[in-house]
Amino acid sequence: MSTVTETPQTRESALTRDDMAQMVARDIPTGAFVNLGIGQPTKVSDYLDVDQGVTLHTENGMLGMGPEAHGEDIDPDLINAGKIPVLETPGTSYFHHADSFAMMRGGHLDICVLGAFQVAANGDLANWSTGEPSAIPAVGGAMDLAIGAKQTFVMMNLRSKDGSAKFVPECTFPRTGVGCVSRVYTEAAVFDIAADGVHVRETFGVSVAELAEELDVELLGPLEGASEEASVR
Repeated sequence: MSTVTETPQTRESALTRDDMAQMVARDIPTGAFVNLGIGQPTKVSDYLDVDQGVTLHTENGMLGMGPEAHGEDIDPDLINAGKIPVLETPGTSYFHHADSFAMMRGGHLDICVLGAFQVAANGDLANWSTGEPSAIPAVGGAMDLAIGAKQTFVMMNLRSKDGSAKFVPECTFPRTGVGCVSRVYTEAAVFDIAADGVHVRETFGVSVAELAEELDVELLGPLEGASEEASVR
């Protein structure tokens, strides 16, 4: 049941994946060091403004990753987490895979943006396995990112292919990280996860009351200062 007492910003239609990526890029603060996970998050690099001064880090040893590469600009040796060819930005550096993970584990990343199978109301993340016997585990560096980055943003659809909600009271899939997610971007709404619960930041093509009916998660009004960009801690 919703307990929203303030009205979040609302847009008339649901977001596309490109809309979501553009929104995440908008919310990344100036000067942040960021890692983008496989799937929807890889699109974020296409919408970062050079004036933001954001530096993208990759697990395979690149600091200064740029947007997706096309045509003659493609270098097969330069790829993102989803094996999509990317550009390099001025000053890009390269290093050993182990050094890249040391950066992730050492708390040197301000934000990571990950996909998810489930996110729990307390910020738990499940994104590496559905637990099915036939599922291929694909944890990659997600566990290191989820607990190593100062903030974890998630980009995901609000529902899975079978129609079940992906924003849940508790994760039923194997967890990647505990209490690590601070914000969730979906096609229907953006949520902030704080110590006191789940806050609806913005909605798109759906009301808060309708969201409350769809999700078995208590929804609160926007956090104070929710219209401002995320802070780098």
